[in-house]
Amino acid sequence: MSDDAKRDAKHKKAMQKQKEQVDAGIAAASTERGVGILLTGDGKGKTSSAFGMVMRALGYGYKVGVVQFIKGVQLSGEELYIRDKCPDVTFYQMGTGFTWDTQDRSADMAAAKKTWAIAKPMLEDDSYHLVVLDELTYMLAYDYLAEDEVIEAIKNRPANQSVVVTGRGGGARLKDVVDTVSEVKDIKHAYAQGITARKGVDY
Repeated sequence: MSDDAKRDAKHKKAMQKQKEQVDAGIAAASTERGVGILLTGDGKGKTSSAFGMVMRALGYGYKVGVVQFIKGVQLSGEELYIRDKCPDVTFYQMGTGFTWDTQDRSADMAAAKKTWAIAKPMLEDDSYHLVVLDELTYMLAYDYLAEDEVIEAIKNRPANQSVVVTGRGGGARLKDVVDTVSEVKDIKHAYAQGITARKGVDY
């Protein structure tokens, strides 16, 4: 047998084993329900990933709600697209900008509570297939919202509804209550090299 044939045979055997493992995993995942997802970490791409799931849900014609905490002062491409191309998406932004810009805790807390009053009913409405709570973790980290209330709302949402929470931190309780936690790690970032944020890529 030639070296190429040996490599081909070895590859086929490895892929057969991998397929058996994948098939077994798929067969074991038999529960059908909505999932809770936390996208955290100090790297770039958490909100981008969440909006990827928004597009995925819209592709199937599902109802989607998006609530952005913190963001809303600087216009973003996802906001432009959803407002123009996806009028059926319930879209709300807190609109105060980053907490280190406002430097007004009382005003930020009031805005957070107002925004949560928009988000919470979505988590009670079984017509929503997907709800995105972008940057919600900061509201918990800064104690702008009552953690108990937020956790209970996520836990008790309709069985078929999925929720995606983004942002750094958020606490152990949030990680415990969701089904999937993905951490985006900052290995290298253009901003640290003095490269400005780029329209259509960063916002």
